[in-house]
Amino acid sequence: MPAVGRQPKIRRVGLWSEWFFPAQRTAWVVLAASLGLDYLLADPWGWPHPVRVMGAAITVGQRWILKYCRTAQAQRWGGAGLALVLVMGSYGVGWGLMAVGDWIHPWVGILVQIILLASCLGGRSLRLAALEVLDPLEKGDLPGARQRLSRYVGRDTENLSAAEILRAVLETVAENTPDGATAPLFYAFLGGAPLALAYKAVSTLDSMVGYRRAPFTHLGLVSARCEDGLTWLPCRLTVLTLALLSRDPCSFWARCRQDARADPSPNSGWSEAAFAWRLGIQLGGTNVYQGIPKEKPKLGIPARALSPQVVLESLGILRQILLIWGGGMTGILLMPHLLPLVLG
Repeated sequence: MPAVGRQPKIRRVGLWSEWFFPAQRTAWVVLAASLGLDYLLADPWGWPHPVRVMGAAITVGQRWILKYCRTAQAQRWGGAGLALVLVMGSYGVGWGLMAVGDWIHPWVGILVQIILLASCLGGRSLRLAALEVLDPLEKGDLPGARQRLSRYVGRDTENLSAAEILRAVLETVAENTPDGATAPLFYAFLGGAPLALAYKAVSTLDSMVGYRRAPFTHLGLVSARCEDGLTWLPCRLTVLTLALLSRDPCSFWARCRQDARADPSPNSGWSEAAFAWRLGIQLGGTNVYQGIPKEKPKLGIPARALSPQVVLESLGILRQILLIWGGGMTGILLMPHLLPLVLG
């Protein structure tokens, strides 16, 4: 019993619950609200967004490295330093903003984490990007569809046919489902908004400097390998989700694995093969990058012709995956609160 006139000490939240997101009592609220906010708002143009800040920092960093780091080894070290600073900085800023919000009021801290986490989830934005390209294409406006597609893909779009535009949209949806949707959700489940922001920093680095062509050949090497490693497990879990939704999960997994072996990317081949087999289509073929043709491995079988309807079905698959993942993760986070009520 505390001494008379002395207030008992308040038990502080341990480091376990601060660093491990599922141990936080409000984790299920944060995750569910973040998914809902991403669905309602996506990433409105013109609004402040962490990825824009990351992109600006990467642009400054890469210019400095390319200016002062002349040798391949120096550029690799510079790229590694840029990745370390951006990832740690993103995590630290996210954690700091949440701490300031929590200092103001616990619910302010929760709101800050919801907003930060929603900014890392790209499912809705991916859907809107696909529909943005599909709209002029369905109206017969090929130049308009090509121009809009150029905002989202690295390949040359000036001479793409309608079928090639559809393939590019489908490959973008399939490739970015792990990168932009399930992987951020996976790391958010483990470490909340700070860890999701750290993953988003790696993903943004890879999209800006993770190329095998000059001038990023050495500068982006660490960023590309980090992104490949961090996306490896969420990508396989995404394919596993689609396999379990198929009639024969084992055969579905085996087909995806066989096709993915032909793709030089350790992740995009898996996700594109999974979408191709799920939709009964074939992805891959010749793409042109900066005027240079590049042959991509064929994934899936051409049981159906590519069409706007197939694109809409791919977006339905994306939504289905997010509903399963979001619902399952929210349910897991709710279990410690519901079990005492169920068990009495």
